[in-house]
Amino acid sequence: MAATFRRRLQRGAASTAVAALVLAALTASQAPGATEAAASRRQPPPPPADTPIDGGTTYYTDLPPLNSPVPPRGSHGTGHHSGSPAGPTEAGLPATVLAAYKKAESAIDGSDPGCRLPWQLLAGIGKVESGQARGGAVDAEGTTLQPILGPQLNGHGFARIADTDGGRYDGDLTHDRAVGPMQFIPSTWSQGGPDRTGWGADGNGDGKKDPNNVFDAALAAGHYLCAGGRDLSDQDDLDHAILGYNDSEDYLRTVLSWYAFYRHGTHEIPDGKGVLPVHRREAHQAGDGRTGGTASEGRGSADAPDHSRRPGGSGTGKPGTPGKGQHHPGKPDRTGPAPGGGTPTHEPTPKPTPKPPAEPRLTALARVGDEDLTATAGGEFTASPKVRAEDAAGKPVAGAPVRFTLPASAGARFPGNRTAVTVTTDKAGLATAPALRAGEKPGAFTVRATAVGRGAPAAVFGATVKARPAPKADKLARTSDKELTATAGQPFAEDAVEIKATYRGKLAVGVPVTATMVTDDPDHPVENDRGPYFKDPEATDDEQGEPVRTLTGLTTDAHGLLKVPKIYTDSHAGTFRLRLTTADGAVLIVKLKVAAPAGS
Repeated sequence: MAATFRRRLQRGAASTAVAALVLAALTASQAPGATEAAASRRQPPPPPADTPIDGGTTYYTDLPPLNSPVPPRGSHGTGHHSGSPAGPTEAGLPATVLAAYKKAESAIDGSDPGCRLPWQLLAGIGKVESGQARGGAVDAEGTTLQPILGPQLNGHGFARIADTDGGRYDGDLTHDRAVGPMQFIPSTWSQGGPDRTGWGADGNGDGKKDPNNVFDAALAAGHYLCAGGRDLSDQDDLDHAILGYNDSEDYLRTVLSWYAFYRHGTHEIPDGKGVLPVHRREAHQAGDGRTGGTASEGRGSADAPDHSRRPGGSGTGKPGTPGKGQHHPGKPDRTGPAPGGGTPTHEPTPKPTPKPPAEPRLTALARVGDEDLTATAGGEFTASPKVRAEDAAGKPVAGAPVRFTLPASAGARFPGNRTAVTVTTDKAGLATAPALRAGEKPGAFTVRATAVGRGAPAAVFGATVKARPAPKADKLARTSDKELTATAGQPFAEDAVEIKATYRGKLAVGVPVTATMVTDDPDHPVENDRGPYFKDPEATDDEQGEPVRTLTGLTTDAHGLLKVPKIYTDSHAGTFRLRLTTADGAVLIVKLKVAAPAGS
């Protein structure tokens, strides 16, 4: 395997070197910045928003083996199993490529936890797009040792996209080509995305966005798959995301096959030791009879021959018809090439299936109900967000996935502590979010409802969380009738005063209580300036601090009880009063007796 990889690498290096020399000669013949200036003068338009990420180009159609993906015995699982090139070694992922997928999953889990992106999905796409960066032919930073380029996007079997990057990424000055291990077209990398700033990302933190770097490409692919509020644990969202990469049902089935395979188990292998796929889907047949994307110009031309026309190959001319709206493929299609490359059993050509009627196009999400959402902190909202999906004629659209999203900072959550959920519209076109519970933080926020995979404007709901009402207490009482005494200059016993608060006969929890040392005047009690006092709460344990005769911020505990802080005395003897009050008017007067020191 290693020898085979080196031979392929050498052939690829030779062809790449020639291409690099030609491009260098073209660049050197112009003044600095001439290429950028020429590209600026051409000002090619950005691709349509629904252009597939890889431009709809060719892809590997090798399917995973039927046996379980467990590491074979031996050297890190790099040997073949039972003589089959599609044995358990297919479960081995090159170390740097595997690290890139897992790093992308971790980053997106932090920025968009509601997406639930599994790294195995990135691995499935990476397998189909580039054979895991040609078996892990990357350097220590994750950049491919040779460019991985797709065929020219010249409209012959693929999308037609004139050069948008001046050859910066793909070395092509006339048309764009898919680039790198995740096969982004330059126009999508730099100009695509919902805000036209491009899907390009910096996954390895080197300050650059390079589609030839597997860390950057994996993170960018993850951002795309999660776009539009998708929840990839939802089958509809998952299918829409994959079809946005390459709009083909065959492509969808192939990626899902590898995704399921990798989820059953993988193992790490050294870079450059990955199994290289060989079967490739041919281009769409162009209207003029030519086929775009030959083996020499297609992806992987430097690492593997094109077997799509050989016996046992998977090339059948055209890929399956793109099936937007048919996003529930069954089991992976295994009627393609056998694991050993043999000719599959001949089956009669099935009769053409009639096209299903076109789905109504969702153009709007209308709020149901005019009132905004309200709740008390910690409680459920009185109503759930609800929308109606409509087409251009105002008729309901059934079976459309709608994503409800909350800002993480709001503290509110859907069941399962989720900040986003996807709900499919019913026959009446209605989608209702599950019960929404408020957090403890009062304030206002918005709930957004978006049509997954559609361009309809989002529906926005205002939501307000009100503070919990202050706990009430209509009665305060001591828990002991023991007389409270102390000697002047000495403190009362620790926890001498404990009280219980109730409201309508039930324990009152969390009730604010104020404690004040007052004069012994039943008609006009005011804060006393002598006698018992509390220690200054701001003073340290070793400091006495200034005497404090009013304490606020005291609250009853989970049992409705409150132990008053330690009470100190000065040199004055006599009978004093401690008054305890609540905001609801409950009052308790506690007598404190201070005796003169002996012999005074």
